[in-house]
Amino acid sequence: MSDLPADRPAAGVRAPSPEMLEALRERLKERIYAAITMLAVVVGLAQNPHTGHATAAVYVTCTAVGLWLATLVADAQAHRVVHQRLPDRREVRHFLFVSSPLLGSALGPLVMVALSAAGALGLETALWVAVGVDVASLAAWGYTGGRRMGGGLLVSALAGLVDAAIGLGVVTVKLVAGH
Repeated sequence: MSDLPADRPAAGVRAPSPEMLEALRERLKERIYAAITMLAVVVGLAQNPHTGHATAAVYVTCTAVGLWLATLVADAQAHRVVHQRLPDRREVRHFLFVSSPLLGSALGPLVMVALSAAGALGLETALWVAVGVDVASLAAWGYTGGRRMGGGLLVSALAGLVDAAIGLGVVTVKLVAGH
């Protein structure tokens, strides 16, 4: 949750610019999108009795890298169409800053797969723990959003529950689909 600035800047610290706030919004959007996408992949891996450690690691890594590359291609192509020119160096840095959380979405599942490979727990359990952590992160972002909008504890908790329910909806769809 460190991608968000404090509600009020400390004394002597400038408030983030509107451009920085927009970049942080885009970055958080990508982080949440990646968490939801990774949920679907990890649930699919957890359901497959033939999933091995290497296979799980490759699928998780390739999902994160694939999402990241697809986002970069989409950003660059949309930029060319709208602005009728290639993005400059500053714009490319912006694309990379905003899209980098897509790569980070693999970290939790990869840590769990590594712990399983080291014998700390079974692979299926590790994958389900990763699913739980992703759902919990969605709840935390929902709660944080509620608090930052000035909601009380109850309203913020409700926002967190709604976001967790969305994540659980993805899990349910994957479970019902059976893959």
